[in-house]
Order: sequence, then structure tokens, then C-alpha cells
Amino acid sequence: MKRVDQLTYIRPGEIPNIELYMDQVLSFVNERLRHTTRNPESDRILTKTMINNYAKSDLLPPPNRKKYSRDHILLLLFIYYFKGVLSINDTGEILGNISGKWFGGKSDYGIEDIYNEVFSLEAGQIELLRKDIYDKFGLAETTFADAPEDDQEFLRFFSFICLLSFDVYVKRMLIETAIDEYCGHRQ
Repeated sequence: MKRVDQLTYIRPGEIPNIELYMDQVLSFVNERLRHTTRNPESDRILTKTMINNYAKSDLLPPPNRKKYSRDHILLLLFIYYFKGVLSINDTGEILGNISGKWFGGKSDYGIEDIYNEVFSLEAGQIELLRKDIYDKFGLAETTFADAPEDDQEFLRFFSFICLLSFDVYVKRMLIETAIDEYCGHRQ
């Protein structure tokens, strides 16, 4: 639960108001989101290769003279949060629509507005998430009463992992279905 309590995001006001070179983007994002990784001392949030691949895959518009704008950084943050859940194609499907309409001041309503709105919604979900995790843990603690006593602790832990994994599996399936239906790519 300590990890859930530590969930934060980069607020747009924290992003420098100047365009950044790739090394500066990497330093900024890796430093600000280091605590979100499994191994903060060694895990990298972003690398040059990742950013170049995102640009080649049209997930990220090309930089302007090797400099990245605030909109680039906000898109990179969305990519970071999506990459553990969605395929690169699904991420491209969603972010392509965002970039195409709102990247680089094409509208009075911009990527920063979208980012702020989405993350304000997610902040309100933390308490619901905490309750759901506690409920799943409590349910898992009731399992395997008939198993040998020296195996119960592991089997209950396994039940808890399965409950959390099933939740992620179902939500991923719903996300994929929603993308397919909204974007018109039913398979």
C-alpha cells in the first residue's frame, strides 16, 4: 500500500517552459518518475532508443531541430503509462488522435489541458483502488483453509496475485475492446 500512497505524476507546471534536447528530456523524466519503477536505482523510464522508436512508430511527432516541447514531454508521459498495459499499436491509435488534433497549439484546447483533466480524475481513484486492494487481500486470506498448514501462506499469497492479475487482465481486455470499437478496427 505504500507504493499506492506514493503514486504521483508530473504536473505540467513542473515541465520547463523551454524546449529541451533529448538528454535533458531523459534526465527530467527519469528523475521525476524514478520512484515509479520496480528498481529505482537501476531502471530507466525512458532511453534515447525508446524515444527514437516512438517517433519512428508515429507515437511521437518529430522534435523541432532536435528539441522537444512540453507537448512532446506530455505525450511521452502518456506513452510511459500506457506501455505496460497497451500494445504499441493501441497506444498509437489513441495518441495519434491526440497528436493529430491537439499537438503544438493546433487548437485553443491543448495536450496540457487533456493531461490535467485525465490526471485530476485519476487522483480521485486512489482511495477506491486502496479499498479494492484491501478487499482482494482479505478475500485471498480466506482461501486454502484445507491445504497443508505450511503451504497456506504461499497459496494465499498466490491467490492474492491471481486476483490482482485477473483484474488487470479484464481491464486490459476492456481497454482493447473499447479502442477497437471506438477506432473502428474490430477484429
